[in-house]
Amino acid sequence: MGWALLGAGLLLALYTLLRHGLRRSPPLRDRPELRGRTAIVTGGSSGIGAATALELARCGARVVLATRNAPRGEAAARRIRTETGNAEVVFMQLDLASLRSVRAFATAFLRQEPHLHLLINNAGVSAGGTTEDGFSLPFQDYCDSKLANVLHARELATRLQGTQVTCYAVHPGFVNTELFRHTPLWLKPLFLPLAWLFFLDAAEGAQTSLHCATQEGLERFSGRYFADCRLQEPWPPARDDRLARALWEASERLVGLGEAGENPSPAPAAVGQ
Repeated sequence: MGWALLGAGLLLALYTLLRHGLRRSPPLRDRPELRGRTAIVTGGSSGIGAATALELARCGARVVLATRNAPRGEAAARRIRTETGNAEVVFMQLDLASLRSVRAFATAFLRQEPHLHLLINNAGVSAGGTTEDGFSLPFQDYCDSKLANVLHARELATRLQGTQVTCYAVHPGFVNTELFRHTPLWLKPLFLPLAWLFFLDAAEGAQTSLHCATQEGLERFSGRYFADCRLQEPWPPARDDRLARALWEASERLVGLGEAGENPSPAPAAVGQ
C-alpha cells in the first residue's frame, strides 16, 4: 500500500509539473483604461470569449456579450457584473449560424448604442451539419476557416486604410474550452486529459485578443497576424493579397452584400482601436 501511494503521489507531482511547466504563462500586462469605450465580444458566455469580456469589464469598458443562448448569455453578464463591479455589461442575442440573426443584431445594436470601439470576433464552433443558410460545419471546414480569418483581416485592413480603424487576426493558442464539445465519445477519454495537461486555460487564451484590442502602437500592423501576443508571419497562402481579395468578393456574394446583393447597414464611426 505504501509503495502504491508513493507511486501515485509521484505520478500526480509529475503530472502537475508537466501541466504548469509545458504551458507558457500569459505575459504581464498593464490594465488599460477603457471607460467610455464599448466592446462587442461574440461567443462571450463561455471560454475565451467570457475571459475576454471579463478583462474588458475590469478595464471599465461597456461590454456587449453577443451570444446565441439567452440564459447562458444573461448568466454570464450577471456573473461578470458581480465580479468586476461594472454595471455596463449586457447581453444581446446573436446566432452567427443565421444571417437573419446577424442582420437583426446589427440593426438592434445600431439603434441602441451610439458607438462601437472594439469588436472581438471570438465565437467559433467545430461540429457537423450545416447552418440555416446552407454553410457547412464539419471539422475540415473549421480548419479552412482559420486561413479565411487571416485573409479576411488582411483584406479588411486594405479597405480600411485612412479610416483610423484597425483590425488583426489572432491565434489564441491551443485552449481548453468547449469548442470541441462535439468530439466523438470514443475520443474524449484521450482528448480531455491531454487538453487539460497541455492546453492553455481560457484566461491565457484571451491574452492575444486583448493585446491587439488594447495595446497602443500596433496600428501600423493592421491586417497582420498575431500569436502569443507577438507579431507572426503566417504561411505563404495567408499572405496572398490576390487570394484575400478573391475571398472577400466571394464572401460578399455568399452573404448577399455588395453590388449584386442588399446594401449593408451603415457602419458605426469607430470600430477597432
